[in-house]
Amino acid sequence: MKSNQTAASSSAKFKRVGVVGGGQLASMMGDAARALGIELVVQTPHATDPAVSVAAGVVLAAVDDVLATAQLAAGCDVITFENEFVDLDGLRPLEQQGVLFQPSLSSLSPLLDKYVQRCYLQGLGLPTPRFWEWDGSADLPPELFKAVAIDFPAISVSDSVQMEGDSDAGSIDFPFVVKVRRHGYDGQGTFIVNDRGSLESIRAKLQGQSLLVEEFVPFDRELAVIAARSANGEIAIYPIVETQQQNQVCHLVIAPADISLDVKTEACAIARTLLNSLQAVGVFGIELFLTADNKLLVNEIAPRTHNSGHFTIDACETSQFEQHLRAVCQLPLGNSALKCAGAVMVNLLGYESAQSDYLAKRKQLAQISGAFVHWYGKKESRPGRKLGHVTVVLDADKVAQGRSSAEDLAQTVESIWYAT
Repeated sequence: MKSNQTAASSSAKFKRVGVVGGGQLASMMGDAARALGIELVVQTPHATDPAVSVAAGVVLAAVDDVLATAQLAAGCDVITFENEFVDLDGLRPLEQQGVLFQPSLSSLSPLLDKYVQRCYLQGLGLPTPRFWEWDGSADLPPELFKAVAIDFPAISVSDSVQMEGDSDAGSIDFPFVVKVRRHGYDGQGTFIVNDRGSLESIRAKLQGQSLLVEEFVPFDRELAVIAARSANGEIAIYPIVETQQQNQVCHLVIAPADISLDVKTEACAIARTLLNSLQAVGVFGIELFLTADNKLLVNEIAPRTHNSGHFTIDACETSQFEQHLRAVCQLPLGNSALKCAGAVMVNLLGYESAQSDYLAKRKQLAQISGAFVHWYGKKESRPGRKLGHVTVVLDADKVAQGRSSAEDLAQTVESIWYAT
């Protein structure tokens, strides 16, 4: 921690932060909270959840339990969120009674439903894939693709904003993408529809759910922007990264992304437009598609710290977790620049159903030059579950070797992790 940052911690307006959610994202706030002189209290359903061990207090309850959040708020100065599985309608009376949520509920309101989020982005003039709403109970007739009007009380320029979904139903074709509108993450609730048979199978599985249908984007690369905004409008943007997915779950992050200055400038402009429109406070993750002709499309917004920002713990002057606490506690934002030439982050995903801490493998991973191993302390492994991550910091020579060098490093990590 730099001396100016340590000094700033003494002026923190809020000293006790409630976190709705107790997974690894809340857990990784622990070191930053201690350095800033801040106590974390978490609301989480299980005493074995990762953040419990770093918290000054715990409310054991589901994250959408409003009464539990009221209990959490009674002992905290400000409440923030680790995930999006919250009951906004239930929380609004607490906000009206004076509970401070950061980000505010009005900032979260247009983001938690994926279809509503797309309408919001379209209303801001930000580029997205074409999209439609679908109730999943019928075929895809043109009458389902109609313009909608949504009221967003978060928008101060008018009482309501007219936002239209794409009404050109005849232009969608296989393949396309279907997503559940709420509670999908790490590829859960996202389906690529390749033909009529897969459509029927997916429709049977999701019947009755509210869904988002979007065009399939044959992107060249996926990018992500981690950006923070403070209550006074200060914005800090981290180096833009490339993300690579396996089975729709992030497995590799390369920082910084090898992209043109024009693309960097546009990505930063998207982040600023979004955060300022929302009057956001805290760290947000913005996932982007980069097409072969260097055009950006916004894929999804996460109103919280994000997997694509884990590299910041070891590779940046201020981690995304410290930055989030700085924003919600009304401290000046920290320096978001890299303190090394670059970094590679690889997720350690479960590949079996087991109870193991995989200590021997973690020791092997720690022997990789420049590696930092982060273990989330989860008691059970199951296929696809995020158990930890490894960040490898890079020197200038490694970065100059480009993407292939980063991918080779990822293969080295994965050869150790997945070895039987």
